[in-house]
Amino acid sequence: MSSEVFPAYATGFLVASFVLFLVVGDRRSSDPTDSGRGSFALGSITREWFYWLMTPLQRLAVRILPWPTAFNVGGALLGLLSGYLFATGSVIAGGWALLASGVADIFDGRIARARGMDSPRGAFLDSTLDRFAEVGALAGLTAMYIDTWLAPMATLGLGGSLLVSYTRARGESVGVVCKLGVMQRAERILLLGLGAIFDPLITRSLGWQANSVLTAALLATVAGTVGTALFRTVWIASRLPTTSASAEE
Repeated sequence: MSSEVFPAYATGFLVASFVLFLVVGDRRSSDPTDSGRGSFALGSITREWFYWLMTPLQRLAVRILPWPTAFNVGGALLGLLSGYLFATGSVIAGGWALLASGVADIFDGRIARARGMDSPRGAFLDSTLDRFAEVGALAGLTAMYIDTWLAPMATLGLGGSLLVSYTRARGESVGVVCKLGVMQRAERILLLGLGAIFDPLITRSLGWQANSVLTAALLATVAGTVGTALFRTVWIASRLPTTSASAEE
């Protein structure tokens, strides 16, 4: 089966599973950490469907690889692999590796809670290694586009992705919680991963220039992440006092 035809079959499977979920699935998210996340731009029902779809794999993962840290590390390695694949021109494989990195990120926390192994160290490794994965993927896209105007766009997307997380974390450190905005990690992975996977199929079918779909996904990621980071900066700053007993660098 051609690697460019397979996404069409994958699309059919995903659409059929979504319809089945709407008919028989439990539409209540089973992940207790959802309350600590921002809004999901693609809709909460999309997230709930994805968790439902991943449940059989999660149960299998608990049996064969019960250490959550393995998924933390595996997700980071898959993100770095996706960057290498993008940089060497293997766009479809890079997209699959990026999506697999996102699945590993979902599994680590859920397996930790299922086995009673969640801890501050695990939470730290989870969020930190996620950043390694994103740096790898977007650095690979930068290398892929190195001779075009999209190279600085990919670099900007990398900075924006890190700033979305940083602004929230820095705000919480000074007592202001901000979960507003779009383009959180799930959206970024889905946009870039699916954009890479479906790019050859769509561009050839419509006669577009190669990488047009991936480019659109990248630009949407840049706009969403930079916009969210700027919004959170202003929103958090407006809720902080302008004077303090001690100054901070």
